[in-house]
This record gives sequence, structure tokens and C-alpha cells, in this order.
Amino acid sequence: MKVLLVAAVLAVAAADSPAPYHPAPAPYHPAPAYKPAPHHPQTQYKEEARPFAFDYAVNDHYTGTNFARNEQSDGHNVQGYYSVVLPDGRTQHVKYTADHYGGYNAEVTYDGEAAYPEQHSAPAYKAAPHHSTPAYNTARH
Repeated sequence: MKVLLVAAVLAVAAADSPAPYHPAPAPYHPAPAYKPAPHHPQTQYKEEARPFAFDYAVNDHYTGTNFARNEQSDGHNVQGYYSVVLPDGRTQHVKYTADHYGGYNAEVTYDGEAAYPEQHSAPAYKAAPHHSTPAYNTARH
């Protein structure tokens, strides 16, 4: 009888429980096939020669800034020069040429002798004096 009662309870419980949820699978849409962009041979553009020339210089006695530059081109070849006063007091001069065949070629020269100011050592670090923490006796007599 007990077995029959357990079977009846299980049958009622199974009848009352809803069916498990199984969502419908999403429809399959394949991704579009990859198509590379059409290949067009590179077009070679002939650039027009653009000659130019410029020149500038700065010589500020207050700040010590002193540099100059000039450059000129016939549209194909470039020639130039610049100079700058270095932090060590020397003046660096650079003469250069540049073109499509030989690349960039520079001749670097220096005027003057390198001078470095005397280094003054910083004062030695001295730790603050150490004072021990006083011990307090809280016991009452």
C-alpha cells in the first residue's frame, strides 16, 4: 500500500510540473563571403619640381639662445646649413645635402671647447636626532 501511495504521489507531481523549456534554435544565416577590394595597379604621379629657399636666425643675448638655419632646393636636390650653440658652450655646424639617389649626407663640425661648470656637492644629509619615546607607568601605588 505504501508503494502504491508513493507511486500515486509521484504521478501527481509529474503531472503538475510543466515540460522543461527548450527554446527553438535561431535560424542560421551564414556570413557573407569575404571579397577583397579590386586591385588597381598603383598609378605613378609625376610630381612637379617645387623649388624653395628659406633662412632664419635667432641670437638672444639674454637667454643665450643662438641658432641659425638656411635651406634651398631646386625641386629635386636640397642643400642646407644649420648651427646651434650646445649646452657645453661649443657651436655645432651642420652642412647637408639630400636627394633621391644619395640620401641625406651631412658634414658636422664644432667651434670652441667644451666647458662644464664646476659641480658643487650638495650638503651631506644629516638625520634628525632620535629621541626615545618615554615609557609611562600606569600602575597606581
